[in-house]
Amino acid sequence: MVSYSKVEALRGVSLKVEEGTIVSLLGSNGAGKSTTIKTISGLQHPTSGEIWFRGERIDRLSPKDIVRRGISQVPEGRRTFPSMTVLDNLRVGAYVRKDSEAVKKDLKNILDYFPILSKRQSQAAGTLSGGEQQMLAIGRALMSKPRLLLLDEPSLGLAPLVVSEIAEIITKINQNGVSVLLVEQNALMGIRLAKRSYVMQTGRIILEGTTEELSSNDEVKRSYLGG
Repeated sequence: MVSYSKVEALRGVSLKVEEGTIVSLLGSNGAGKSTTIKTISGLQHPTSGEIWFRGERIDRLSPKDIVRRGISQVPEGRRTFPSMTVLDNLRVGAYVRKDSEAVKKDLKNILDYFPILSKRQSQAAGTLSGGEQQMLAIGRALMSKPRLLLLDEPSLGLAPLVVSEIAEIITKINQNGVSVLLVEQNALMGIRLAKRSYVMQTGRIILEGTTEELSSNDEVKRSYLGG
């Protein structure tokens, strides 16, 4: 359970992300998806219940210690540092790491992975387009070398072509060995990318299943997939 003051935000939420998979958390605005992500990241602590990652309980750790254990979040709205350069934004993502040579190598790999960021690395992040800022936010999170990437509404506010590009990037990240928990209002994108999906409503999980099961579920089709 998670509460804001005396207001209950999450109740009885139970989900699992198997290593090497993409799992989607779907639901309308205000369903509790972002609160779930923030709780896993340590930005919000549960009033009851437990969160486990790779055999260790993490729900009382600080956000910094959770990042050190291999969980990184891409927040809703990107939240890049607008006055800092693209390069410095990426470097910030590695702030918990001490392996400086490996950080340099990973920085080069991420700039190769996102060619547009390589071209704009000396440019202020605030001057980038929405899609470019989303790529920067993802690249920054990858700089911490996560085992689990938490993506909060990566398609929000982006044009359809850019959304398709972001979806391809998420798939490639997963193919490179990073597990992904994807929070999305875009249910079609979430279900297509994921091995398994959960549907939230008013702070609770109301449905769960594989891509095939949810794609053929009448309630999901009617409420989230446009019929």
